[in-house]
Amino acid sequence: MIIERNVTRYVVFTDDEIGHALYKISSNKSGIVFALAQNGVLEGILTDGDVRRWLLKTASFDLTMPVAEAINANFISAYEDSPADEIERLFSSQIKYIPLLDKQERLVGIASYKLQNIEIADFVISDESKVFVIAEIGNNHNGSIAIAKKLVDEAIRAGADCAKFQLRHMETVYRKNKQKAEGEDLGAEYTLDLLGKFQLSNQEMFEVFDYCKQSGIIPLCTPWDAVSLQALESYGMSAYKVASADLTNHDLLELLAKTGKPLLCSTGMSTESEIKDSIELLKRYGSPFILLHCNSTYPAPFKDVNLKYMARLAELSLNGFVGYSGHERGGAVAISAVALGAKVIEKHFTLDRSMEGNDHRVSLLPDEFKQMVEGIRETEQALGHAETRKITQGEMMNREVLGKSLVSKRAIVSGEIIAENDIEVRSPGKGLAPYHKKLLIGKTALRDIDMGGFFYPTDLSTGVKTSRNYHFRRPFGIPVRYHDISSMLPKSNFDLVEFHLSYKDLEIKPESLLLSEGYDLDFVVHSPELFSGDHIMDLCSTDESYRKRSIVELQRVVDTTRNLKAYFHRSTNPLVIINAGGFTLDRFMPLVERKKKYALIIDALKQIDSNGVEIIPQTMPPYPWHFGGQRFHNLFLSADEIVAFCKDYGGRVCLDVSHSKLACNLEKTSFSHFIQQVAPYTAHLHIVDAYGVDGEGLQINDGEIDFEELAALLGELAPKASFIPEIWQGHKNNGEGFWVALELLEQYDF
Repeated sequence: MIIERNVTRYVVFTDDEIGHALYKISSNKSGIVFALAQNGVLEGILTDGDVRRWLLKTASFDLTMPVAEAINANFISAYEDSPADEIERLFSSQIKYIPLLDKQERLVGIASYKLQNIEIADFVISDESKVFVIAEIGNNHNGSIAIAKKLVDEAIRAGADCAKFQLRHMETVYRKNKQKAEGEDLGAEYTLDLLGKFQLSNQEMFEVFDYCKQSGIIPLCTPWDAVSLQALESYGMSAYKVASADLTNHDLLELLAKTGKPLLCSTGMSTESEIKDSIELLKRYGSPFILLHCNSTYPAPFKDVNLKYMARLAELSLNGFVGYSGHERGGAVAISAVALGAKVIEKHFTLDRSMEGNDHRVSLLPDEFKQMVEGIRETEQALGHAETRKITQGEMMNREVLGKSLVSKRAIVSGEIIAENDIEVRSPGKGLAPYHKKLLIGKTALRDIDMGGFFYPTDLSTGVKTSRNYHFRRPFGIPVRYHDISSMLPKSNFDLVEFHLSYKDLEIKPESLLLSEGYDLDFVVHSPELFSGDHIMDLCSTDESYRKRSIVELQRVVDTTRNLKAYFHRSTNPLVIINAGGFTLDRFMPLVERKKKYALIIDALKQIDSNGVEIIPQTMPPYPWHFGGQRFHNLFLSADEIVAFCKDYGGRVCLDVSHSKLACNLEKTSFSHFIQQVAPYTAHLHIVDAYGVDGEGLQINDGEIDFEELAALLGELAPKASFIPEIWQGHKNNGEGFWVALELLEQYDF
């Protein structure tokens, strides 16, 4: 709960117009305003719903009518000096704001409900956090410390955040009778016999907890009685799991609440009224808690799981966090629970389902648990957000390939009026989207458009960005293809061009497209990534035949580059940019695998006859786009690894700032620190903006890069490195994206 004393943004007066109240409801983003008399006394509240109800009842729709006509005078409030727990009890799924009044009934504050983050050791459960995944080991160690530690190791390998156990003081938990366990029902007799055989002592349990901490996983435990709780408190447990069996045990629940530690409370075997009573107890002590939906059947039939009840638990706990503790077979239900909002998942965990003990049968094996965790993490990413839909980077690429555009049916001269008959819809989707057709009709052409040429968004505006001469502290150029070099070169005072070659370009004889007298320029070659037969260059493939072909293809690129030198009079040792390989389809590689891959790349490069050229690997994004599909990249992401490679190989890199910004975003590391490390080993730059973890190729200032800081760092640490603006689709509309980028970069003194 938070209390605001400055309530101006929530306040209207009863004689204000309803239209003004609606404006305030919209602008304060809370969906509510409080209507006061001129003396400050609260007369009523007004929400979107109140306005709708008023509209249905009123005979005349007039937003200039006073707020008093539409307010709800039947509202819940509290006095400003009311205890916090009393105020909190007033919140519900419908009531998120409580007006606080003084003794004269004047509004002096507003209490609002806010989700309380739950901290368990170093894990913070919040709206933004990943799901807290618990491997419930319980007593599946069968009384063996060795098995307990093995379970901890496997839980870590499977991706769990927490390893949870159970602790019982048998004499306190179970009743005393003459016949002892033999006098109980068959089920209880069996359970008591197992617990008697498979308990770890307190000291043994503490040894396992210590092992968890040393191994990098959070230990938790369920105390089944006051004696066990006291032992765990003496150890210093960071939080507690409350078993379903003890949610209605208010004596133990009160002791747990008084510790002030976060509580994860399973709700199996309890009625809703019993759950409500336990919630009231927890609130009374101000205990941070999360309710875990649970069906305490072993295994739970799918028809009885009833995941939708999690939404009700969220309401009962003031729309707080909820979780799921599952006893059903498999991991699919737990993954589904995450899709419905669970922030905690608990599943039983074992090494062998055939071991003695009733929990083993409903437990997941390590590989099954790992698959569940992977599904949870994928679901977390897929949940995304409910904000306005935007086209993703991958969709944008496929929209270019698969979409349709408005194109010209004839050659149009600048100054002519564009008629409906001049326009047709054709693929690919590189130009103006078809729904803009009516806006285009009647426009004056601002440029010459070839027959079959695309119309662009700038054709709907008042002008097109054109090229000019630019001034930078370092050599600069733009990306070109063989077919457009002659049209692009006259547009500016370039120092170089960067050929983006396709594998088909390797078959072209340069003399057929380049000027025989050559160019007063330098040049760079960007090697193809894709070769015929869907072969993606991978100099570190573990498939030796695949790797050998990559080496052969790179040699062809190097040979082509040497042949091009004759046409570029400023060229001495042209750069060949490569994507060296190392991507995976479904996961990131661990460091030990990455080190082996770097060694393979160095070995491959040593097999290339690179005399007269310099091969420079490109820094990579974590999620590269390979022809419409996303992959996981592993190499040339980390600054430390890039520097180590350059030192081992004795070479330099092409620093793609967009790619590297995405890698830093993923790892939540400093981009500035990355530049400081890598810039001294940089031969060439791709300057372009980036957003998130896969938003590459953005126009300058459309993403997250601080170009003023970047220019200063590169000016100091890589002053001679050349650059191009590698704006995605920057070549469209006669290079418009490049001219925009160069003009912006010029302001930053690159």
